[in-house]
Amino acid sequence: MNNIESLEEFYKRKAIWVPENLRNEIGHFNVFRHEQVEPGKSKPLPYRRRDFYKIMLVIGNIEMQYADKVITVEKQALFFSNPLIPYKCANLENIQEGVYCIFNHHFFHQFGDLRQYSVFQPTGEHVFELTDEQVVLIQPIYERMFEEINSDYIHKYDVLRNLVFELLHFVMKMQPSSNFDKQQVNASQRISKLFMELLERQFPIEESHPRVGIRSPSDFAQQLNVHVNHLNRAVKETTGKTTSTLISERILQEAKILLKHSQWNVSEIAYALGFTEVTHFNNFFKKHAEMSPLKFRNNKF
Repeated sequence: MNNIESLEEFYKRKAIWVPENLRNEIGHFNVFRHEQVEPGKSKPLPYRRRDFYKIMLVIGNIEMQYADKVITVEKQALFFSNPLIPYKCANLENIQEGVYCIFNHHFFHQFGDLRQYSVFQPTGEHVFELTDEQVVLIQPIYERMFEEINSDYIHKYDVLRNLVFELLHFVMKMQPSSNFDKQQVNASQRISKLFMELLERQFPIEESHPRVGIRSPSDFAQQLNVHVNHLNRAVKETTGKTTSTLISERILQEAKILLKHSQWNVSEIAYALGFTEVTHFNNFFKKHAEMSPLKFRNNKF
């Protein structure tokens, strides 16, 4: 599989001058309009992770693939990507109009933790289909981004951060509030959040990160320096799921990604995901996906 695309590589791929401030203390932000693609000359984005965040407004019938999901946008949508999730966009020639902003983690240093929002979490929703009325409300936010980034205002990056938060909260209000959002932060939530972050850091599987290191609840508890029963109670209390279920769901998601987007055979995938025997992996996959790994790989969906 391909490695993570950096900001520098993004600018080189777009044939744009590479800014000198990609790694400075205020972080990096930029905003672009989508370049129209002639029919038959579309080059889909490679399926890979990026080391930066992206929020894209797209008008047109396209297909977004991220993690193990495929989302068809019929008319228009707002798409959120983050450094944890690989993705690609198909049918680029169908985009009638598009605009997007990109920024790295440093841009929001000391200005909030983006990972607390579900749209930037691995298990959250990342594609939001919009009505015509909603597009009319969102387009001016991007226009203000262009205006601010080209201005000489000394605090323009603060304004740009606020505009990103406008987009973020616009879609967050489209989602029903969860019980998790209403709960006060407590010890169980902190432990659960640490567990989820530790789980996610093991993915995606690629050449530079070839194998899952910890898989069992007791392994995670040891890493977090808590008793496994304490971890299990905390995770169940805050997520409604068992620790083992969350681990299995994430391993299954990564298995689907590798089966669809890598050249590795089933034995190599089984090993990468921490299975000692390929038969154990086959049984695991059949139990949770209700089909064999090879059937899943060969299915056209």
